[in-house]
Amino acid sequence: MANLNKVFLIGNLTRDPELRYTPSGTAIASFGIAVNRNWKGQSGEKKEEVCFVDINMFGRRAEVINEYFSKGNPIFIEGRLQFQQWETKDGQKRTTLRVVAEDFQFIGKTKKGEGTDIPDETEFNNKQSKAPTDINDEEIPF
Repeated sequence: MANLNKVFLIGNLTRDPELRYTPSGTAIASFGIAVNRNWKGQSGEKKEEVCFVDINMFGRRAEVINEYFSKGNPIFIEGRLQFQQWETKDGQKRTTLRVVAEDFQFIGKTKKGEGTDIPDETEFNNKQSKAPTDINDEEIPF
């Protein structure tokens, strides 16, 4: 059976990225984005729907997200869906569906609207490392 788990999103950050590190030193940036959908209803009125998506980015890219992005900045995300379920201390079952970002692109202005000081693509590519694909759940500090 064929499988495909690929997500492409363009949206605005809903909060500043939160940067953490696993015990092995891998950076993890957690942030949310809002993705809007606009359409016209049957009677011609304009309608809008907002979808809020939680994102995790790993490795050097996570550090770049933390450095250059803040709440409100637009971003293009490429990644995959990840479903998690757990039980709280009081026995309630919880689930979440989030995107594990594998790549991103700058669109619009950088952090705090400070102009276009986006790093040169070759500079970014030379500094980045590939995000690890096999991180144990025990390594993620949240």
